[in-house]
Amino acid sequence: MAEAAPLRVGVFGIGALGFHHTRLAAALPEAELVGVHDVSPEAAERAAEAHGARVFDDPEELAAQLDAAVVAVPTIHHEAVAAPLLARGIHCLVEKPIAPDLESAGRLIAAADDGGAVLGVGHVEYYNPAVQALLAAAPGARFVEVQRLGVFSPRSLDVDVVLDLMIHDLQILQALDGSPVAEVRATGIAVLSDRVDIANARVAFESGCVANVTASRVSSERARKLRLFSPERYWSLDYQAQEIKGYQLGEPGSGGEAAYAYGDRGILPADVVVTPGEPLKAELEAFLARCRGERVPFFVDGEGGARALATALDVMRAIERGG
Repeated sequence: MAEAAPLRVGVFGIGALGFHHTRLAAALPEAELVGVHDVSPEAAERAAEAHGARVFDDPEELAAQLDAAVVAVPTIHHEAVAAPLLARGIHCLVEKPIAPDLESAGRLIAAADDGGAVLGVGHVEYYNPAVQALLAAAPGARFVEVQRLGVFSPRSLDVDVVLDLMIHDLQILQALDGSPVAEVRATGIAVLSDRVDIANARVAFESGCVANVTASRVSSERARKLRLFSPERYWSLDYQAQEIKGYQLGEPGSGGEAAYAYGDRGILPADVVVTPGEPLKAELEAFLARCRGERVPFFVDGEGGARALATALDVMRAIERGG
């Protein structure tokens, strides 16, 4: 059987993520990078020169030559850029969050349905190899604690820290526990920007699982960790190191030396093997495979992006009520 022809890909929006999407689209054999477009000609030229792409001043001219597009413009412009592409059958990978509100998200999903196009949402942390390994282990979470702390950057200040950073972990939580969200409590404060820069949320699911999630973009150091507790196991996931340290209950001596023991019960090491990789590359590969009609075990589609957005908006409303 002959190999399928590469998908013709264009990138709309050349910020930090758009630049890296351009790099990957130029390198992946599954893609043919047609060109890039940005409202800043200088940004588009830098990406084009670095990765051998053509700059399109007219987005319509670029769209006319595409099978698929990466939409990495500011969130408030996602619908305006992606909806017409989807309606004409061009597959779109839209950066997270899918939209600034659920109504806009719904219109993007409807446009994809009408055009018969794939709509993916760029929740890049979901494609972290450590996250994929944890999901494959089917951990049966009962309590989850997450810290996502970053130093201040003027990037992404068009949204608050919930939609900028915390939404990564809210989407992963919903992948770990598929039951509906039952309750959200949250608090947050603005520090350096005029939006919330630090937030903490307690998210309870109908299954009984509870998560405590903290996100900050004004910390003195970076930290990205998830700790998950189930009745028989404990995992500590380091997003940056792409590793998972684990422990499980068992009889001392049955599975190695116990870290702790009491009577006939012990806590035994049970680390999860993680094969390192670039999450953004895995995200784009999954999107292109989905565009080709292939089954993809891990993929964030429009509905998944909308669910993460809905929970993030619940967190923001809880912060406003607390204020």
